[in-house]
Amino acid sequence: MSKPTPHGSMEPRAYPRRILLAATGLSPQVVTETIYALAVAGRPTFLPTEVHLITTEKGKRNAELSLLAGDAWLGRLCSEYDLPPIALSPDTIHVIGGSDPLTDIRTEKDNDIAADHIAEQVRKLTSDQNSALHVSIAGGRKTMGFYTGYALSLYGRAQDRLSHVLVSAPYESLSDFFYPSRKRRVIHDRDKHPHDASRAKVTLAAIPFVRLREGLPEGLLNGTESFINTVKAAQHAVGPSELVIDLTGKRIRAGGKVVKLPPTQLAFLAWLARRRIHGEEGVACPSWGTSEPGHRDEYMAEHHAIRGEWEPSSPGLPRLTYLAEYRKKFGERDDDDRTGTRLAEGLSHDFFSETKSKLNKQLRNVLRPALGRTRAAAYEIVATGPRGSQRFGLDLPASAIWFHAVDPVLNKGGESDE
Repeated sequence: MSKPTPHGSMEPRAYPRRILLAATGLSPQVVTETIYALAVAGRPTFLPTEVHLITTEKGKRNAELSLLAGDAWLGRLCSEYDLPPIALSPDTIHVIGGSDPLTDIRTEKDNDIAADHIAEQVRKLTSDQNSALHVSIAGGRKTMGFYTGYALSLYGRAQDRLSHVLVSAPYESLSDFFYPSRKRRVIHDRDKHPHDASRAKVTLAAIPFVRLREGLPEGLLNGTESFINTVKAAQHAVGPSELVIDLTGKRIRAGGKVVKLPPTQLAFLAWLARRRIHGEEGVACPSWGTSEPGHRDEYMAEHHAIRGEWEPSSPGLPRLTYLAEYRKKFGERDDDDRTGTRLAEGLSHDFFSETKSKLNKQLRNVLRPALGRTRAAAYEIVATGPRGSQRFGLDLPASAIWFHAVDPVLNKGGESDE
């Protein structure tokens, strides 16, 4: 077994299932050229156990005739260089469009179909933990290569690679050239000039790419979204955190995801968010059997703003000014509703712990499928300090928190969170 890499995984060539995925057009030569560069000329070598192609209907026909039929070029390559058989069949040549295959990619609709198809193939091939995927973007239309590389950036793992094969002149333009032969083999160009295929130089240009997979939500790895929606969700998953709190609309926007919250939980979040904005530390949970009157006033100010019963002169008021305006409106005591009555003596330990737990649970349930575990955790209420003297608050930067109206934007499935 190969020595583990710094990523903790094996080297690509040590995986039992080694896949070459190539986007191809009308020139399937890119397949044999890439296999030659990987398995013969490469150091270290990477010998694919199977080949998958993404192409059009015409491209599939060309690939079958050139690579599979009779004494085809893939078999010749393996025989000439003593390589084990490499699995390629009509079933692993994936035609864009499926049951309604594309003959070419020319329109905007064709591009959307190609993007979804390519992303889905890459997602499937990277879902097997026992596989290493090598993607070539040398063939097909430029958009196919772009989408294939982009999809690998979304779904690629530590053992996956991306490359472009380079063929020396004039061989890159010769239709009869498929790989450098071991012995002299004469092929001709369009002007009938002879060239020796054994003198061709084929090299592999490795392409570094950013791996975004670990930051993606689980739903995107399960193949439930289109390419466009996956890109949008990935942008939110890896982009800067931002929390927008809409007290009137009773919702927040966290990482681009709109979430409705019950007033009790929203008031709790708004209370701690306002403290964070003004650089104040988190709050301690009241001890068992005790209540904290100071906590009550700060919490109830948010509670009544959510109910529409008062509005501060400015959403960005410092906490003490905010509280002063609230007390001027409601006085020292305010128990004209159920929450106010429950908290008449102050915020209790039970209310604090229960509301914090329910809020974090709600945020996890909604945000983790959309943003992933790590990104979703940025919006939860967290504890800081040693046990026994912990304080609770938000860990987001103050600059990432806003009190502002939030549009009920469409979320997954075309439905709003209204």
